[in-house]
Amino acid sequence: MNILHELQSRFATALADLTDNPEPFAAMVKPSQDGKFGDFQANCAMPLAKQNGVNPRELALKICERLNVSDLVEPPEVAGPGFINLQLKDEFLLNEIQRSFADERLGVARVNSPKDMVLDFSSPNVAKPMHVGHLRSSVIGDALQRTLKFLGHRVISDNHIGDWGTQFGMIIYGYKNFVDQAAYEKDPVAELARLYRLVNSLSDYHSAVSSLPALEDKLKAAKSELLFNEGNADPADKKVKKALKKQRSEVESLKSKIEGQRAKIESVESDPELKALAEAHPGIARSARDETAKLHAGDPENLRLWKEFVPECVDSLNRVYERLDVHFDKTLGESAYQPLLSDVVADLKAKGLAKESDGAICVFIPGNAAPFIVQKADGAFTYATTDLATVQFRVREFDANSMLYVVDARQSEHFKLLFETVRLWLGVEVELVHVSFGTVMGDDRKPFKTRSGDTVGLESLLDEAVAKAREIVASNDDSKTDEDGQPAPELDESIRDEIAQIVGIGGIKYADLHHNRESDYVFDWDKMLAKTGDTATYMQYAYARIQGIFRKGEVDVEALRSLDTPILIEEPAERSLVLKLLRFEEALDAMASEYRPNILTQYLFELAGELTTFYDRCPVLKAEEERVRTSRLKLIDFAGRVIRQGLDLLGINVCERM
Repeated sequence: MNILHELQSRFATALADLTDNPEPFAAMVKPSQDGKFGDFQANCAMPLAKQNGVNPRELALKICERLNVSDLVEPPEVAGPGFINLQLKDEFLLNEIQRSFADERLGVARVNSPKDMVLDFSSPNVAKPMHVGHLRSSVIGDALQRTLKFLGHRVISDNHIGDWGTQFGMIIYGYKNFVDQAAYEKDPVAELARLYRLVNSLSDYHSAVSSLPALEDKLKAAKSELLFNEGNADPADKKVKKALKKQRSEVESLKSKIEGQRAKIESVESDPELKALAEAHPGIARSARDETAKLHAGDPENLRLWKEFVPECVDSLNRVYERLDVHFDKTLGESAYQPLLSDVVADLKAKGLAKESDGAICVFIPGNAAPFIVQKADGAFTYATTDLATVQFRVREFDANSMLYVVDARQSEHFKLLFETVRLWLGVEVELVHVSFGTVMGDDRKPFKTRSGDTVGLESLLDEAVAKAREIVASNDDSKTDEDGQPAPELDESIRDEIAQIVGIGGIKYADLHHNRESDYVFDWDKMLAKTGDTATYMQYAYARIQGIFRKGEVDVEALRSLDTPILIEEPAERSLVLKLLRFEEALDAMASEYRPNILTQYLFELAGELTTFYDRCPVLKAEEERVRTSRLKLIDFAGRVIRQGLDLLGINVCERM
């Protein structure tokens, strides 16, 4: 049972005669921040009394009279100006914990009305190795997939890979002109990635060379205008001060752009080999686009190369996904939708939604200045066209009534236009949600990069995480001693390696998931793998400690679970732990409704904290009475199962010993 939802439902019924819209007031039932005010608290009487012009305390008493919660809570208490405090009955808690303990789903019910959902996440370009920028989409999407499926929704996860875009034109051009055949035969993906970077670098060089003079002229004019305005400004005029601030910001932005362009030029001109290649291929950007156009037109040679490149690239991606333990129901790339694109544009035009603008075909959304371009002036289709075809396909083929896109926040404008176009075009009821997220930052609070300035590769990041975890595991095990104080490590080298994999990969995932997904966060190795604080390692240690107690007490866990001995509540710490365990479903429901894994990580962190308090105040193996010992063993067994299940829903494994 989701206790919070049940209480809110009961309040909604009690408030039905007092307001036309009871749900917002019922939603004001919340867990208490301070245990002295009970387990839950309702603050709805004050705003409702203000709305109706009555005394809030008297209204709170009236609500309590109408409230049917005697099977769940002690008689509600009204405090202060109208707070309603609710204390769950111990009898109710004991019945629920016994039922949940015996349930393989740990008391978590499946949803009454499951959705048919498509979850679109990760979606890298196959022509480039995965980097740290793909981490958030992959782990957030996987956590949502696991949790939504566990709750009973019908979910199809789809890795909508980029396997048809402009990057393939760049790679094909690079292959035809610059390939190192020996390197390609040894490691095709590494060589294709090198070719992509090379073509991209040369294209950026020519673009920077051509655009730099205009940028410098623009900066010179902006500086002159700013200098003039600063010399003639009234310092007391707020509007003038605001305008000057904007001008200074524009000057700094231009300086930054110019620095970036100069850096691109310098990176090529400082390397004689690159400089020679740049001079030999002055129209490389246009030529690469031409190779893309030939591919899309069915050119036999380009199509042959594409078919040769894609499987190698996909295999490389799958190796990373295996390490991350991230899996998809479908992997339908952009190429799968190419046969549908011309029909999409034709249908949009037939319905009067798309029209020509400067040679391109665009959908204009009222209130948006930028058009949604579905076909370029040269006839090429766009990401927008592919995304529209994808939505249509998912509605028709998967009967989807909900689609979630786990994509970074920088794409917000694209999804806003996509969703509005779908609404106007398809005319079907389908929930479309952009599950946006922020950026992984380095210590300098800029996107996380290597010292050379390259984006950090995801495989190298995982390697480093496992290596650092291996050092921690070895150090921790080597520090163990026996009763005589002599060294007594417990783990052989293979077990240390296994634990390092679990701790390292889990640490990276949890470090991402425990942040609010919409926030940027700074990547910190020390915090990520710490044994204390809000980390995966802390949760994994909490689970391993429980298994250690069972080993020390020679407890047969299966036999323990079959005993009729009830779970008891005789100490405050026992009651507090029981209540936290029974709120597991509440955490999962909240995570699933808001698509925020950090709600689940916060719950698990608080549960681990409750366990620490429980151990301090309630001896387990040394409990004086057998019935108390058995009850407490059952409690920590259930806590371990919840931690293991919760971490599994986040895509994180546990260890029996650490």
